[in-house]
Amino acid sequence: MATKTETKEIKFEEKIKKLEAIVNELESGEVDLDDAIEKYTEAMKLSKECSDKLASVTEKVNKILTENGKLEDFEVNEN
Repeated sequence: MATKTETKEIKFEEKIKKLEAIVNELESGEVDLDDAIEKYTEAMKLSKECSDKLASVTEKVNKILTENGKLEDFEVNEN
């Protein structure tokens, strides 16, 4: 199993693919209980890492760089 450092080095897209593979394996029903628990735990860890990354990216996208170089919240003015 990958260590915490190794897991963080995996790109977001690779984590999603790995998560999908685990879900497909678990849905197949051909995994014994001990392996299923281990895979479920790994899937939950990957899911949290992906969720955290999305939250971070969303926050960055919702900010813009102002003229003086300061980051502030992006707001749309609908006139």
